[in-house]
Amino acid sequence: MPETLAAPPFTARIVERLGVSPTSRRERVIHSLDGLEAPVTPQNLATTGACLWQRIQHHVAEELGPVDFLLGLDAGGILPTVSLAAAAQLPYKIAWKLHLPLDGAVRFSEPHAMRTDVFAYGITPGQRIVLVDDEVTTGRTLANLTQALREAGAIPLAAACLVEDTARGARSLLTEDLGLPLVALTTIEAEA
Repeated sequence: MPETLAAPPFTARIVERLGVSPTSRRERVIHSLDGLEAPVTPQNLATTGACLWQRIQHHVAEELGPVDFLLGLDAGGILPTVSLAAAAQLPYKIAWKLHLPLDGAVRFSEPHAMRTDVFAYGITPGQRIVLVDDEVTTGRTLANLTQALREAGAIPLAAACLVEDTARGARSLLTEDLGLPLVALTTIEAEA
């Protein structure tokens, strides 16, 4: 399976998921911040966040303007969101798979998950938000979140991820169809 190296010491690759149902995705992107293969040091977390923030500044800084906060996705998006928030000196929020009686609830779907409903809270019209996740494959989750935020009057400015798997067309869906810039720390290229 393909492996790629972005900014040392960050690595990512695709592995086969064992024991999954026939309707589930057979592969999973794993990376050096998920702690699956090796412990993650605070320095690696900080360096990865700083590298991702540099990429954002390089690729979409002019389109961003002021950012109110980062919105990370439960569960894989938590660490990249925290590391990016520290590097960018921006506040963050996390969208959770918890349906709670909180104000400003925005509901969206993570179509490939076992529990598909995800909720972002405290969303109000005019908020300028950068979306963050660990990996982007199909782009459907970020597309669903983008549409739900726009319906609530919020302004998704860009999406940032650690790893973009180019095999399933997420970039086209997000950037071309929805006008949401996608910035990835690294990509795993589709096999020919």
